[in-house]
Amino acid sequence: MKTSKMVVRGILAVALVAMAPLAIAEKNITVKGSDTMIVLGQKWAEVYMQKNPQAAIQVTGGGSGVGIAALINGTTDLANSSRPIKTSEIDKAQKAGYYPEEIKVAMDSLAIVVNAANPIKELSVKQVMGIYTGRINNWNEVGGPNASILRYCRESSSGTYTFLKEQILKNQDYAADCQTMPGTSAVANAVSKDPSGIGYGGAAYYLKQPGVKILSVKKEDKSEAVNPVKADGTLDFEAAWTHRYPIARFLYMYAGFKPKGQIKAYIDWILSPEGQKIVEEVGYVPLQVKK
Repeated sequence: MKTSKMVVRGILAVALVAMAPLAIAEKNITVKGSDTMIVLGQKWAEVYMQKNPQAAIQVTGGGSGVGIAALINGTTDLANSSRPIKTSEIDKAQKAGYYPEEIKVAMDSLAIVVNAANPIKELSVKQVMGIYTGRINNWNEVGGPNASILRYCRESSSGTYTFLKEQILKNQDYAADCQTMPGTSAVANAVSKDPSGIGYGGAAYYLKQPGVKILSVKKEDKSEAVNPVKADGTLDFEAAWTHRYPIARFLYMYAGFKPKGQIKAYIDWILSPEGQKIVEEVGYVPLQVKK
């Protein structure tokens, strides 16, 4: 009888030891994707881990498409994306046994930027389309100096690249001479050194870049030109919430399944007033609270 009890205890001990790594792993959360969201994602993780020492959250970039591909491949728990997931990606996910859940976690005003020395102050959506599709090639065509326009864009895996192509270029191809940059900070650096340059990206990246100018954008040729940044240098939340600024967008997190456990707790915190306060502090647009 004693031997039998010892065997049972031994089995239980082995089972508990085997389960221990699983318990630890359950607290590890991997987040991959949007470069636009990398600073925000890392700040969320940093603050959350300070408040929840048992949690371990790893955040990496690579682009929205890369994050969603990782979700489909089962190599990340959450995908950050600056664009909505595509139907083709949902189909691939479902074939792989995943059913993506979309969570809107913040908003972002996508800024159109030029060199600080460029006298241009505003463009219409139609003019932005003309520039990036290659139909407008000289600044004098939009009221600027007689100088060739040098276009900077993001890589095709970027959600920002896709958003601009779908929403502003109406799915037309980018001009062949558009210079691909590996991130929004690289776009900012290039435009700040190039008097004829134009670029785009999340407005948060350009707020403290003295070498670039954030342009006002008109929805229609006769519309009011609206800047995503207020006179005091802070983002205009109201312009984004109401879409008065015409290139405002949501930022997303995608989970492979309906979030639960540690992942749900993390997302719930991101959507809480505390998590949304970080959105504001980092320089993005918090979600509008419905009254």
